[in-house]
Amino acid sequence: MPSWVAIVILMAVAFLFAVGSLVGTLLLKPRRKFAAKVEAYESGMPPISDARGRHNIRFYLVAVTFLIFDVELLFFYPWALYFNMIDDQLSLFLAGVVFIVILAVAFVYEWRKGALDWNR
Repeated sequence: MPSWVAIVILMAVAFLFAVGSLVGTLLLKPRRKFAAKVEAYESGMPPISDARGRHNIRFYLVAVTFLIFDVELLFFYPWALYFNMIDDQLSLFLAGVVFIVILAVAFVYEWRKGALDWNR
């Protein structure tokens, strides 16, 4: 079996699953709408306030900072995995050091700008 056949089968299964989910939702959804069905549900309690309230921008800054530094940590896994397999370990080590220095500079910059200071 050629290698591309498995990819085509995977894409077909994913497409059929997506279409099947949409069709199933359309067939199984409730036909009549009434106030209790479309109302927000909060553990059986009446809603306290509007769910579309504004959030502090600090939440977004912390979330983006976490994503940036968390995703960059994923690059260390293949680096550490192939460190002993490659003959030119010095260049691989220097590339890792440069990457860590760039991360450190970005972290210090963010710290100096006050993005990590919650009370500002």
